[in-house]
Amino acid sequence: MGFLLMVITVVLLLHLYLYRRLVHDTLPSGRRRWGALLVVALAAATLAAFGTRRVLDPTGTPATVLAWVGYLWLVLALYLALVLLVAELPRALMGRRADPGRRMLLARLIGGAAGLLAAGTVGYGVVEARSIRLERREVALDRLDPTLDGVTIAALSDIHLGTFNRRPFLADVVARVNAERPDLVAIVGDLVDGSVEELGPIATLLGGLNSPTYFVTGNHEYFSGAREWVEFLPTVGVRVLRNERVTVGRLGAGAGAPTFDLAGIDDRIAAGYGTPGHGADLDTALAGRDPSRPVVLLAHQPVMIEQVSRRDVDLQISGHTHGGQFLPLGHVVLLDQPVMSGLTRVGRTWLYVTRGVGFWGPPVRVGAPPEITLLTLRATTTP
Repeated sequence: MGFLLMVITVVLLLHLYLYRRLVHDTLPSGRRRWGALLVVALAAATLAAFGTRRVLDPTGTPATVLAWVGYLWLVLALYLALVLLVAELPRALMGRRADPGRRMLLARLIGGAAGLLAAGTVGYGVVEARSIRLERREVALDRLDPTLDGVTIAALSDIHLGTFNRRPFLADVVARVNAERPDLVAIVGDLVDGSVEELGPIATLLGGLNSPTYFVTGNHEYFSGAREWVEFLPTVGVRVLRNERVTVGRLGAGAGAPTFDLAGIDDRIAAGYGTPGHGADLDTALAGRDPSRPVVLLAHQPVMIEQVSRRDVDLQISGHTHGGQFLPLGHVVLLDQPVMSGLTRVGRTWLYVTRGVGFWGPPVRVGAPPEITLLTLRATTTP
């Protein structure tokens, strides 16, 4: 409810500003009515797209139409507002004493330029959102057994199965991951935006992954029936790690081969969301571990690094941020998260934040292309 109220406030303020600059300032008073009605209709479509996302079947026609209209207009409106805000300077320099005709002409020129820039940016972002990159990174772990040097983890996050990302999308992701033949696959949350009943038939495609696959919940699982998803995923071969730890190693290695620890925790919001038995618990996940062995932790939100770095963890893999999704607006993520994307180090703990393979809300990515990440673990000592 708090999120929805924030969305309503932002949408209303945004559209009031756009009405002022694109309708009131550019049209004679007798012609503003139709512009005002259009602005109201677009604002209503945006709010409907947000307000009905937990009511409508995400794969149904009503949800799809609302999402395309409401979400695409929202991101277009945001970029319009960004350009218009930059243009406030020339408006201020002209001053209110300038001839009304000249002020209206300037407003029309600025509005037209803003429309072209925003439309071009969003059009580029729609294409970019489907242009999945393969990001390769190497991470040196001090305690990694030298015989495990070169072990690879395919990290996926923020797939967001739902209205826009459906069967063909997930089939393509599975095929791309299989082509890399990783030793294991780590899905670090926000797999779905819908219930098992709605999206389970699509999620069964995860059973086609050829490597051992592990999953931890993200915040969107708690909007979509986390308990049902936690029960469903093991039926298609995906091991769910809920505040627990397993031993993993090289794909195809026999019994007795060197291993390392892979741990996973529930999402940060789990306990507060009211799902019985759910909640991030690092103590339980890491209890009883051998301190001579490295541990890789799966945690959906990068902000968990503040606690993880104090627990002698070697590597944390996270998602959640989408790399900002549409920059520069996406930098607001840094108000809540310490890192937007990429590899960084906090204390002795490495943190990798993937930009994610899908998107949420608008089917747009600007300056933050989707990624499948192939992390190669390196030993710091030789055999």
